[in-house]
Amino acid sequence: MSSVSRAGSRTAKPLPGEGDPAPPAQHARALGRAPARPSVRQRLELLLLLGPAFILFVGFVLIPIAVAVYYSFFKWSGFGPLGHTIGLANYRRAIKDSVFDHAVMHNVTIALLSLFIQLPLSISLALLLNRRMRGRGFLRLVVFAPYVLSEAVTAVMWLMLLQPGGFVDHVLKDVGLGGLITTWLANTHIVLYTLFVVVTWKYIGFGIVLLLAGLQGIPVELREAAALDGASPWQTTRQVTLPLLGPTIRIWIFLSMIGSLQLFDIVWIMTLGGPAGASTTMATYLIDKGFQSYEFGYGSAVAVILFIICFVFALLYQRFALRRDTRGALTGMVR
Repeated sequence: MSSVSRAGSRTAKPLPGEGDPAPPAQHARALGRAPARPSVRQRLELLLLLGPAFILFVGFVLIPIAVAVYYSFFKWSGFGPLGHTIGLANYRRAIKDSVFDHAVMHNVTIALLSLFIQLPLSISLALLLNRRMRGRGFLRLVVFAPYVLSEAVTAVMWLMLLQPGGFVDHVLKDVGLGGLITTWLANTHIVLYTLFVVVTWKYIGFGIVLLLAGLQGIPVELREAAALDGASPWQTTRQVTLPLLGPTIRIWIFLSMIGSLQLFDIVWIMTLGGPAGASTTMATYLIDKGFQSYEFGYGSAVAVILFIICFVFALLYQRFALRRDTRGALTGMVR
């Protein structure tokens, strides 16, 4: 290549509109024209499409949050007039209550167990079910089936299986592990872990399907190229598959953590937070105080605290974990 050609390659600039990565607004300004404004028809279309969703969001999300914040400043049983405000007394009471502190720790325990047990198990099963094997479709169906069941059905079914002398006890006796039999839902030392097994059985299918979807997006050519370079299956999985599966794993972690912090249905039906508060979560504590003890103002304060915890976690996780996945996406507004 001549010096003229090299100089031309260094100084040549793409013509406007040819390979220019700038968005339309910046491109219009570069050409000296003002960016085109949305037409009246486009605005009406946006209003028509977004209006119903926005109304539902305001009516069923923003307004209930505002009402809960308002009620949290009152000592109110849920009946009769509100009376006078008591300021932040409900919040101070919740922070100082040891039962609520234990409930927070129980949620954190479930979240950590999900991260260190459910996640590796989900990845392992997803990698296994992603292979070509006979009966793979049936196995996927079996794994995902528990997620289709409602939380109430799952809780009642496992409540019957775990009762003294129930199916679980008989199975342990038949396999020679009768010494492990205990009162699964009445032992304060293991009731939380028993509930975690039920929660894992219920929700692990969703994680596996999510990870399988992520695996389908990984080009087969990359794994084949790694194999041709002499990489073992484990090295291919660790160096190629798992890094490319990172965005899906981060989404799974986010959904799992939020679900662990809001855990309610299964715990409430199976144990009501007992025995002796050994399985209480923030959500069951909220329902117990707000609707069972008729302390509606205090229950509203607990609900606000739970919302703040989930909201702060979501913001921090979005800022430090999910931002790398949304950077450069069309939905840049989420950043």
